[in-house]
Amino acid sequence: MSNIEQEVQLSAPPARAAGGGPHLVRRRLVPAAAAAGVDTIELRADGIKKSYHKASLEIPVLRGVDLQVRRGEFLAIIGQSGSGKSTLLHLLGTLDVPDAGRILLDGERIDNQPAAARDALRNRRFGMIFQFYHLLPEFSMLENVLAPLMIAHRTWGYLRRKRQLIESATGLLDLVGLSHRVKHKPRELSGGEMQRAAIARALVTAPDVLLADEPTGNLDHQTGHEIIRILRTLNRERHLTIVMVTHDLEIARQADRIVRLHQGRVEHA
Repeated sequence: MSNIEQEVQLSAPPARAAGGGPHLVRRRLVPAAAAAGVDTIELRADGIKKSYHKASLEIPVLRGVDLQVRRGEFLAIIGQSGSGKSTLLHLLGTLDVPDAGRILLDGERIDNQPAAARDALRNRRFGMIFQFYHLLPEFSMLENVLAPLMIAHRTWGYLRRKRQLIESATGLLDLVGLSHRVKHKPRELSGGEMQRAAIARALVTAPDVLLADEPTGNLDHQTGHEIIRILRTLNRERHLTIVMVTHDLEIARQADRIVRLHQGRVEHA
């Protein structure tokens, strides 16, 4: 077992701070139905269609996708380049809106909300990890992890809770093995370290669902598997729902279930 896995498993279950701010990663409350072994659908896509346009040409990407993600599940979405994997993940996380169909979170439709409402929802309920990290180059690792909290609490709320929120972000960097890199900028880190920092940033608001878009695609084999071990441990120990897009079947097999996209449709689940 890696040091990172041990840190995830041995860290105390965090709690919500007074006023709603998170201390590290909260242990998710599993509904009674789920605890009793009854599947609870947390995230759902019904009849999703999405096309892009290039000049007068319409390029269909998703052609009617139905998908259900159970609470606490680690789901992998696989498929060849151009199959619509990343497009589907972005739609699930409200980064984009479908042309047809609907996205539901805990039974409530979220894709048709105004942009500001979707932004707020994404900040509170979703964590996002990307293949190329998307860390802010001028920020230190600590500042990158704090960024979602700055957005969530706004200026005065953040300043009032600054010490508490810094402790939370620092704890998460320690959780993923980056306590020695708190003040470093992204250019001073390896790819694996940057992805660990991106995981800490994704977890800092204690999301319900973690969406990972090719989280190992820019990493070497060993580092990629270390990242998957972190995600797998968070899923098992924190009951964190994870939806991961990958082109790597070996990586996908670490998940609970695999869904394959082919030419914009679910081939099998």
